[in-house]
Amino acid sequence: MCNNPEVIKQHSSKVYGKAAIGAPPMSVPHLDTRIINGKPALLFGPYAGFTTKFLNEGSYLDLFKSLKPSNMKSMLSVGRHNTDLTRYLIGEALQKHTKRVTTLRQFYPQAVEADWRLENAGKRVQIIKKLR
Repeated sequence: MCNNPEVIKQHSSKVYGKAAIGAPPMSVPHLDTRIINGKPALLFGPYAGFTTKFLNEGSYLDLFKSLKPSNMKSMLSVGRHNTDLTRYLIGEALQKHTKRVTTLRQFYPQAVEADWRLENAGKRVQIIKKLR
């Protein structure tokens, strides 16, 4: 996220780039102008993170509490059939700030590292259901 007013005033909409070859669809880079707590901000993403909490106010045990004998086969099957996505998401979550800014510069070459910081912009929980 960037809070530098000089940078923000140059962008007034959401702009999409192209995902890297072989990257999953949710990896499409984008700049997005937002109002956060009444102030303009510029977001660049997406970057994957990871938590075992299902809700912002949830418990770090949520994921582990969701594991039951009846859903273990489905959970393991999802992991086995989505190793590329899992590897991509882990790599994203472990990236250093400098690497994220390098990616940003491929999309916005004038980006100054000091103007940008990592901010949690949302949370997504994947639901896994057995096919019938």
